[in-house]
This record gives sequence, C-alpha cells and structure tokens, in this order.
Amino acid sequence: MMEDMNQNQALQVHFKRLDAQNVLEICQLSSTLSANQRMAVADNAISIAQAHCSENAWMRAIYLGQTPIGFVLLHIGSDWEDGIDCPGVFLWRFMIAKQYQGQGYGKIAIKVLTNHLKNLGIPRLYTSYHLGKGSPEGFYSRLGFKPTGDFYGDEPEVVLELTE
Repeated sequence: MMEDMNQNQALQVHFKRLDAQNVLEICQLSSTLSANQRMAVADNAISIAQAHCSENAWMRAIYLGQTPIGFVLLHIGSDWEDGIDCPGVFLWRFMIAKQYQGQGYGKIAIKVLTNHLKNLGIPRLYTSYHLGKGSPEGFYSRLGFKPTGDFYGDEPEVVLELTE
C-alpha cells in the first residue's frame, strides 16, 4: 500500500515552465519557509530575476498535480558573472514549500530532475548548501550527494553521480 502511494506521488510530482500565470504563486512559496530556511535559500523572486540575467539558467516550478509546491533552478556551464564556477550542472536553487516538506516530495522532485539530466547524458549534479540552523545538509546526504572538498564561499560543494 505504501509503495503504491509513493508511486502515485511520484507520478504527480512534475515540473512546469514559469510563465505569467504561475510566477506570482511560485514567488509566494518563499513566504512559507521558516526564518532559518529563509536565511538559507534565496527568495524565489530573486532567483527568478537572477535566472533571467544568466545565459546558463534553467528553471522550473515544481508541482504536485495542479498545486505549485516548489522551485528548482539549475546553472548549466561555467560563468564567473553568475558567481558559479562548476565543471558541470549546478543545482543553483531548490525549495519545497514548508507545508509539503517532510513528505518525500523534495526527494521525488530531485529524482525527477536527475532522471531528466540522465536522459540528457549529464553524468553528475553539483550543489552547495549553507551550514547551521535550517541547513539542508542531511537532505542532500540522504540523496547520495558527496562532498567534493571545494566551497562556494562558506558553503561546501557536494556532487551526486548520476551514472551509478
């Protein structure tokens, strides 16, 4: 029964392009985060603005059925102007609205993302995270991300091998 529910959830979690119809809802999801989480992840409106200023950004809204529950932003390519110097695809921003956290949706969304990247022939996904209260370190560790030894400012860089 639980496996069927997880299968059903996985089928319902999907990505949509941001457009004039959903951008405000995606921006408003940031207000659902705790104070510690808001210090750890940029506001979605800022992320969307930064993505529009980058030639290397790929962003999507994360949906559960018809309900927006999060946001994902990738940086593809090395571009010092964006402040990212990564040898591959970098998970620049990722957030799940507070009321949907702890239910497996973040894990499912990362799985949807990594399946997409694998289909494109991308061998690994990098990201970094802040340390301290509200840190997503455990989340990324449970998903299989491993430290590279590099840092983005004071944030440790981690990588997930997609070819394993």
